[in-house]
Amino acid sequence: MEPAELQDAVALLRSAYERHEPIDPLVKTFPDGTIEDAYRVQQEQVRAWVAAGDVVRGHKVGLASAAMQRQMGVNQPDFGHLTSSMFLLEHQPIPTTRFLQPRIEPEIAFVLGAPLRGPGVTVADAVRAVDFVLPSLEIVDSRVRDWKISIFDTVADNASSGGVILGSSPTNLRDVDLRLAGCTLHVNGQLAATGAGGAVLGSPINALVWLANTVGPLGVTLEPGHVVLPGSMTAAQTVRPGDTVVATMAGLGSVTAVFAPEEDK
Repeated sequence: MEPAELQDAVALLRSAYERHEPIDPLVKTFPDGTIEDAYRVQQEQVRAWVAAGDVVRGHKVGLASAAMQRQMGVNQPDFGHLTSSMFLLEHQPIPTTRFLQPRIEPEIAFVLGAPLRGPGVTVADAVRAVDFVLPSLEIVDSRVRDWKISIFDTVADNASSGGVILGSSPTNLRDVDLRLAGCTLHVNGQLAATGAGGAVLGSPINALVWLANTVGPLGVTLEPGHVVLPGSMTAAQTVRPGDTVVATMAGLGSVTAVFAPEEDK
């Protein structure tokens, strides 16, 4: 993409946020755009958010399951940035009106105690860098109408990031096998999905290693205190005003997201 095209893509995504209206797929407007171009669009957005006062507090890995990679026609995950404004409190009403097309996913959140910077990060390095893990729920959202997204669209759109709800029960890595940790996701008391940590690149730790080795050459270090979301343990579920969503993870506890009724806008 030429510099002017890149700025046009950034402006289209900005308009979706400002007008609170989804846009047509970017890939239709920029059919020759590459994944590298999409990351440039993402980074331009993040720079603008930080300049306006937001703070990068971590990263997320998307497309971590084989099924999602097949759907997108790619053979690797993608990543996005988590900023301070995306972190929402457990049990506190979340207005769905702050999002466009929200869906929710359960994830095992890593909280780092030491820096990680690739290339060359190993599983052993990643394990040493993790301070603790938390159960979490990620709200994914798309600024592209009806979720008609390509890999270019989702990467440019900050990996379809929306919000993060962290549980409050920290667990040491030595006390849980993340691969075998099962998960149940209940929406309004009804079982909506089940999964396990092994659905995330074989182990969520693998997603952390991939992320560190991918962003390192871009000059990015995963910093102490940062949160890393490695990918969803189940299929994403659509959320609506008034919903209550609970993810329970074996060995890690549970996390609850409460969405405000429609009248609480």
